[in-house]
Amino acid sequence: MASLHFCSECNNLLYPKADPQRRIMVYACRICAYDEIGENQCVYRNDLLTVTREQVGVTSDLGSDPTLAHQKMTCPKCNNDDAVFFQDQSKRKETRMILFYVCTKCNHAFTDPSLDLEHQPEM
Repeated sequence: MASLHFCSECNNLLYPKADPQRRIMVYACRICAYDEIGENQCVYRNDLLTVTREQVGVTSDLGSDPTLAHQKMTCPKCNNDDAVFFQDQSKRKETRMILFYVCTKCNHAFTDPSLDLEHQPEM
């Protein structure tokens, strides 16, 4: 894992830099001429989290949000027939358009019951 390196001469941060003469990567100081060969050649690491299913997210106070559209959808928890809905916000390539409903009475989050049970998102 990449870590911070500091100059042993002036205590400033060392930055990764290519040394074309030696054909290696070094950590070099931008203030003085100090550089050192890095043990770990990893400069940047981007870890992608894999989410396999859609998730509802935070749903508190969505029933009172005036910007969300309302639809007549019966809540499976309290049988109220008014719910607000919003689309799944995950930014993945293979995402279906999933609508999440939140009951305006009990704030229960649910999806359309007519969806295929095999492809139900996580609540």
